[in-house]
Amino acid sequence: MVAPLEVGLNVRDLRKMREFYETVLGLSFVNEIRVPAVKARQAALSEQAYVVVRLQASNGERLKLLAPESPAAAAPQPSFVLDQPGSSYITFIIDDIRSACSRVLAHGVQCMTGPEPVEVRPGTWLVFFRDPEGHIVELVQYDDIAAYRPDLQAAG
Repeated sequence: MVAPLEVGLNVRDLRKMREFYETVLGLSFVNEIRVPAVKARQAALSEQAYVVVRLQASNGERLKLLAPESPAAAAPQPSFVLDQPGSSYITFIIDDIRSACSRVLAHGVQCMTGPEPVEVRPGTWLVFFRDPEGHIVELVQYDDIAAYRPDLQAAG
């Protein structure tokens, strides 16, 4: 790999989703590009044109919000992350989960795990919630990030 991970999300309301990820999670706008239908088909992404907005986290990871011209209807959302075959979620490792959880709740988002972070194992705290369009997001805080990711210390 030559760059940090990039994740793409299929979205219906690009403006709303961009605002959410910038405001609530602090991602920074990188660019916005319109891809014509012919290229979207060649890339196996869509029969129609779409717009992609790239947002970036502080360590270089990027989130791509992809909005087709005529978005599909919303899919039903199960109560539990692993109740839907093929489900996925995005994880952001952060250093202040309580503050982040408060920001999420202040924006009217219901946490799937409840209003407080869950200590899933000693020293590992998490919160799961759905963004405004139902994509599952996980926030994780490690009491000892160096023990979990010693490679980050070596690289930094």
